[in-house]
Amino acid sequence: MDATTHGPLAADVLTRDDVRRAFQEHDFAAAFTLIKKWGGLSQNRIASACQLTPGKVSTVIKGQHQITSIEVIRRIADGLRIPGALLGLAPRPWEITPPEPRPADAPGERQPADDVPWRRDATVALAGRLTRSDLVMDRRGASRALAAAAVTGTALLDPLEAWRQPAAASSRARRVGRLGARDVEQLEQTAQAFRRWDHQHGGGLRRKAVLGQLAEVAAALNEHQTGAVESRLYRVMAHLSGTAATMAWDTGHQRRAQDYYRLALRSAHAAEDLVFGANVLAGMARQMLYRQQPQDALELVRLAQEGSRRVAGPRVRAMLHTREGWALAAMGRTAAFRRATAQAREALAESAASDDEPYWIAYFDEAELAGVTGGRLLDLARQDRDRAEGAAAHIHQALDRRGPEAARSHALDRIGLAECHFLAGDITVAVQETHRAADAVTQTASARVRDQLGELYSYTVGHGKAHAVRDVRDRLRDLLANR
Repeated sequence: MDATTHGPLAADVLTRDDVRRAFQEHDFAAAFTLIKKWGGLSQNRIASACQLTPGKVSTVIKGQHQITSIEVIRRIADGLRIPGALLGLAPRPWEITPPEPRPADAPGERQPADDVPWRRDATVALAGRLTRSDLVMDRRGASRALAAAAVTGTALLDPLEAWRQPAAASSRARRVGRLGARDVEQLEQTAQAFRRWDHQHGGGLRRKAVLGQLAEVAAALNEHQTGAVESRLYRVMAHLSGTAATMAWDTGHQRRAQDYYRLALRSAHAAEDLVFGANVLAGMARQMLYRQQPQDALELVRLAQEGSRRVAGPRVRAMLHTREGWALAAMGRTAAFRRATAQAREALAESAASDDEPYWIAYFDEAELAGVTGGRLLDLARQDRDRAEGAAAHIHQALDRRGPEAARSHALDRIGLAECHFLAGDITVAVQETHRAADAVTQTASARVRDQLGELYSYTVGHGKAHAVRDVRDRLRDLLANR
């Protein structure tokens, strides 16, 4: 049996977030129930595949038995063809196949050996490969992309050092391009519209549209444009790539998000836009923080700060300080977190006298700072519940000032506030805020938001006699099951 042998489940079942979460949490009662629902397997079929008795599967589904044996978990992985990584196991023997020859136009998982310093033509070629691959990706390819893990450590950080080196010249012959200033202006407006939509709603519903526009820009850069047009086109490509990265991450495609973040950074580098490059690195840092890699995140933020120190405006500096503080808080460095947060507050105060900052940082205001600070205090409150009240106060400020127009941020604030009240032991208010959080979640397509809602679900467990808690737990379960 090898990786080409099909298992009993359709490929799209394992791409569902509720199924993946159940396996990752070893919640086999939920996993078997979801497999019956979405995979169409009977209890007898599940039992046969996993070398269990039908009675054992029945007791697991009813919550009367928990599977904890690694040997049984391995049988489940092999019988249902669940990738080992989903269950916290090493890759199963059937996952390992001889490597196939790498197609010439496969998505760039690595940089060409001679591409240091970065070349503009190599950046355009990377954009073409990525967009071609994604725009024609079938269901099986999407499943593989979803399962690909994010790169961390040296493999992530070392190639990014080229961001601080001047771009290498390219002498390749190109067709004469015919784009004018008006054409580029329309592309810039489109990139802004996509970015604005993503900030408001989240999710990947318009991701193919972004990729199509990105492919068009890459094609235009394959032609010989005037210097001014070319520079603006690289900046548009950076903005579109950054939006594509956020959308990929928001739908669970961690590795592909990194591919587009890298393209965004290279494009900003080609446009000599150090400030947007710093913003891209901050986005990569945020992804690492969600992946529980605070040291990598801190390295990325420091790289951004060093590269943009002389050109970044106060809002960008404030945002970078909050990412720095986030990493420090995750590392347990409370005093350093407070210092970074104070620096963010000081920098943001300077922005009142500055009207020359790019449109894409306008979101970072007092409401955003309050929300980010509240979120980091909530991280600390999970270790020390006495901090929950302070976290809730900051999140309240964010909610009061931001409102629901930024649906993804609003939903994350609501979820965080509900968790604060659970940590503080105020179950009545926690239940009320959880209902409000559930209302907010329905207004966004962000898988990241629903992942956070899944974390909130755990707080509703263990209050079986409380009718209100049971009701909100059932509501969360329905939301999470119908993703």
